[in-house]
Amino acid sequence: MSNLKGKVVAITGASSGIGEATARRLAKEGAKVVLGARRTDRLEKIVAEIEAEGGEAAFRALDVVDLEDMRGFVEFAVERFGKLDTLMNNAGVMPLAPLEALKIDEWNRMIDVNIRGVLHGIAAALPLFKRQGAGHFVNVSSIGGHQVWANCAVYCATKYAVVAISDGVRLENKDVRVTVISPGVTESELANTTTDKGAQEMLDAFREVSIPADAIAGAVAYAVGQPDGVDVNEIIVRPTASLY
Repeated sequence: MSNLKGKVVAITGASSGIGEATARRLAKEGAKVVLGARRTDRLEKIVAEIEAEGGEAAFRALDVVDLEDMRGFVEFAVERFGKLDTLMNNAGVMPLAPLEALKIDEWNRMIDVNIRGVLHGIAAALPLFKRQGAGHFVNVSSIGGHQVWANCAVYCATKYAVVAISDGVRLENKDVRVTVISPGVTESELANTTTDKGAQEMLDAFREVSIPADAIAGAVAYAVGQPDGVDVNEIIVRPTASLY
């Protein structure tokens, strides 16, 4: 992945799971990474460990629901490293429940983080990418952006939206690369936000077969590391033995 060397990649939701694994993987392969999340204690530790291994990294507190915070995150990346090549919109939540449970606050939180957060990332970085004449969005969807299961309707809707928004950006901007990464069941903290007992039992069975977050990081590295004229539009990565 020689095309990764020197690239500046900003990652939301980088304090754990796929975001953390991707930051570590890309830094090892020569990219300069900027980590954003609300848990700055975690970010500080990850950045220190990346730097101890010879990588280049920085972090900033980030709430993707706040548009100005997202703009500040992008500006910070440019101030720190002089440019931004890739923004990975990775932050997400997944509190699953049947619709009849009427967990409306959870619906709104998923809409805010999973959809609005991605749109805020696009709003923050697209003007910069257009000025640069190049840029790359890596937007994290899910296998739930390709199929709907019981208890997952709102979550899946948000992930279908990520696919639709991403394709819209690609169609409208010939100088901006767009990649959708759709993970299958992956080891992460994402499932910890589910409060409905029945949905949690379903989720426990669903997650009996999973892959490590670094497997998704490898897919991101592959997409970001392509030559500038090559855009890998979508990658689905799931466990070999998965039924889903």
